[in-house]
Amino acid sequence: MHRHGYKGKKFNRERDQREALIKSLAESLIIHEKIETTIFKAKAVVPYVEKLITKAKKDNLHSRRQVISGLQTVSSAHKLVDELVPKLSSRNSGYLRVSRTSLRRGDNAQMAEVSFILDSVAKKTAVSEVKPKSVKPLDETKAEVKSQTETKAKTVTKPKTATVKKTSKVQDKDK
Repeated sequence: MHRHGYKGKKFNRERDQREALIKSLAESLIIHEKIETTIFKAKAVVPYVEKLITKAKKDNLHSRRQVISGLQTVSSAHKLVDELVPKLSSRNSGYLRVSRTSLRRGDNAQMAEVSFILDSVAKKTAVSEVKPKSVKPLDETKAEVKSQTETKAKTVTKPKTATVKKTSKVQDKDK
């Protein structure tokens, strides 16, 4: 049997159970803003949530209803649209991060943490809060530039004693 056209893992579940699992993982991720699950479930829920975020960024009634249908409760959909999407508005994609954590004790399954990438927004706000430097008057900046060029000119003019020594050695060899 071939694998063409199949998307995602089956997780040993029927189709409706699989869809319910992905919806519940997505809702938990939106409510708690990070979850820990197996690596395969994490990789399955990331594209699902990223598509919901892309729909929620449009912020109209139709897209809000699509987000509500993609999640289990209306409150989680409203949290996604009203709270999380404005924090992610600077990004075009890659809203989630999957990082491996530890092995589960019972069956030694690889666990992973899925979380939103919100740190770039915090850095941009921190940069915008920094006060700009005071502007110096034009006369002071011209004086600084002039003094810098004078010091450079003084350091450039050095006596060329090295070439004189080399020529004297060459003369000694000829004799």
